[in-house]
Amino acid sequence: MTKAAVIGWPISHSRSPLIHGYWLEQHGIEGSYERRPVQPGDLPAFIQSVRAGALAGCNVTVPHKEAVLKLVDDTDDTARAIGAANTLWMEDGRLKATNTDAHGFLANLTSAYPDWRHPPGVPLVVGAGGAARAVIHALRCAGCKNILLTNRTRARAEDLVAYFGDDVEALDWDMRRDGAADCSLLINTTTQGMAGQAALDVPIEALNRLSIVYDLVYVPLKTPLIQAAEARGLRSLGGLGMLLHQAGVGFEHWFGAKPEVTDELYRLVAADIEGH
Repeated sequence: MTKAAVIGWPISHSRSPLIHGYWLEQHGIEGSYERRPVQPGDLPAFIQSVRAGALAGCNVTVPHKEAVLKLVDDTDDTARAIGAANTLWMEDGRLKATNTDAHGFLANLTSAYPDWRHPPGVPLVVGAGGAARAVIHALRCAGCKNILLTNRTRARAEDLVAYFGDDVEALDWDMRRDGAADCSLLINTTTQGMAGQAALDVPIEALNRLSIVYDLVYVPLKTPLIQAAEARGLRSLGGLGMLLHQAGVGFEHWFGAKPEVTDELYRLVAADIEGH
């Protein structure tokens, strides 16, 4: 029986077993996917166990996404560009790593709004952490040449500008209203608006009526940011679809079948989120 897992510390909140369990059943595959709590100090030993055949591979979440890059044999261009990995698998005797967050971000956006590139303006990314790196990489791959980035701490935004180059421009947090006025796609990559966190403080009213608001947070399904966008009649998108789309790459590597993100799967995970 093929086994895979998701590792992190903590890990009890992960919905990945629900997603992969659904796909295993849909494809009639005898396999398993479970949560594995791994403390930072235990990461090297765990990775070695994967290399030794304990698992076909694993997903990697906080706080291990950057640390695993030094422990695998090969990282692909995407993982190197983002500076983090979230999916590991064995191939030809080597442990390989990629990052599927950028794919999940774009697949979710394109599925919901195929014309997302056409409203006037530029993308405005809020936040400067690991999720922002994945989003900026995805936008650049999609052909965006002018990306605005704002963060409460400008120094962190400047770090990403230095990392990605001329396609990205840092915007002072106090100037975010001006950035919103020029924005075609507003993306929240922070944890603001997550259950238990304060709402993200961005001026929704400054956006033009064609703008799209994309919140990577998916607990709750409708964050205060999404609710504000809907109240203004703007197109909006939550982060659950990104979670589902990013998961499929790993499933195909481990279990040999290409899964689909269906409405049924979305409803299944959404019901689990709303039930907790």
